[in-house]
Amino acid sequence: MTESPYFPYAFALLLALPFLIFIRQFVFSYIKLKNQEIKLLTVKGNSEQRVHAYERLTLFLERLKPSNLVTKFDRNLAPHEYIFLIEKTINEEFDYNASQQLYLTPTTWKNIVTCKNNVLHLIHKTYENLSDQSTLDDFKTVLLMNYMNEEDFISKSIEDLRKENLIVN
Repeated sequence: MTESPYFPYAFALLLALPFLIFIRQFVFSYIKLKNQEIKLLTVKGNSEQRVHAYERLTLFLERLKPSNLVTKFDRNLAPHEYIFLIEKTINEEFDYNASQQLYLTPTTWKNIVTCKNNVLHLIHKTYENLSDQSTLDDFKTVLLMNYMNEEDFISKSIEDLRKENLIVN
């Protein structure tokens, strides 16, 4: 029987084949684990960003409460100056937090926008109903009374944020 010149190559290939299969499986398993790790890190990162968004917007809503607004700025301001500064502050903080809507449901974001608009409306409505001789303290007192006579929409929105955060995370 004559030996083929390819016999040593075929023999080497036969010996190497199990090792090549083992290496291939190892590489595919490694790639699969790395992809799972990347997905896990991505989900964890989004979760942390979502929690941060809930925290920032809860703080924004807390600052919107008239009980917190009346403590801002100098007591010697005229009511119209105070209203200008409060409105400017609210709009700036809202603009700063606007990007957080990416992490909320559309309904929750709409509630936050509604809260901001309701507070601004309440401030302007209160100012329109004051007499010309009213002081800033008078304005603040009436603002607080008007807010207390309405539904506490800010606390309701904060509670909705809290519930949504528990559901999502």
